[in-house]
Amino acid sequence: QVQLVESGGGLVQAGGSLRLSCAASGLPSMTNVMGWFRQAPGKEREFVAAVSWSGRTTDYADSVKGRFTISRENAKNTVYLQMNSLKPEDTAVYYCAARGTIYMSQSQRHYDYWGQGTQVTVSS
Repeated sequence: QVQLVESGGGLVQAGGSLRLSCAASGLPSMTNVMGWFRQAPGKEREFVAAVSWSGRTTDYADSVKGRFTISRENAKNTVYLQMNSLKPEDTAVYYCAARGTIYMSQSQRHYDYWGQGTQVTVSS
């Protein structure tokens, strides 16, 4: 049984930082692309960042480039999202997701497994 469990969300002031973690278990293989998505109230879920299985290749939404960093520790089956210079518009539920292949993608349709999400709220 695949489980993705996010943690690290919370309330932070604008300009602050948070680090999200996603602990994965039961994945068929650790050669999975891992991604972070987010959904703000009244909006569709959107891509935030993705990382290849080796960690060497990353991809970011334009809205978070230069502020967010995705990384992974395969030995701990954990993916991280370091979020700096947070803005009120970053407020959303953040979801961890895993693809069943090694190919990078920004489309949520291409991700096979999802976590339950963790709330991030940025106050102005």
